[in-house]
Amino acid sequence: MNFRPQKSEEVDVNLTPLIDVVFLLLIFFMVSTTFQDQSEINIRLPTASEEPKEIKVDSIDITINAQGQFFINNRPLVNAQLVTLKRAIQEVAGSNKDPLVIVKADAMTPHQAVIMAMDASRQLGFGRLAFATIQDEK
Repeated sequence: MNFRPQKSEEVDVNLTPLIDVVFLLLIFFMVSTTFQDQSEINIRLPTASEEPKEIKVDSIDITINAQGQFFINNRPLVNAQLVTLKRAIQEVAGSNKDPLVIVKADAMTPHQAVIMAMDASRQLGFGRLAFATIQDEK
């Protein structure tokens, strides 16, 4: 008779398939999520008949509300002075030498505020300037 104790195999749980499933779920939710560029600043853009164009990532948004208050990439400025506006634009631009500057002005924004945004961009040497509008209903 054989009375030697038999070695029992250790039970091992293989986690590789579980990790694969978790990564697949993560990728599925990342791909299926939609990203929208929504602003918390309440402005009503002017209308234009031109078709919308794609915007590159290296842009700086200068938003101006109906009261003439400036926002740089959705961050409000402390005042509406040219020096403050230039400093904020330069800070956001960083090392980018020629970013696309997009002016998003409310339809009722004072003309002086729009001219000030254009002037600040020009003084900093940024030549690419665009104005955000909504497409005109025909």
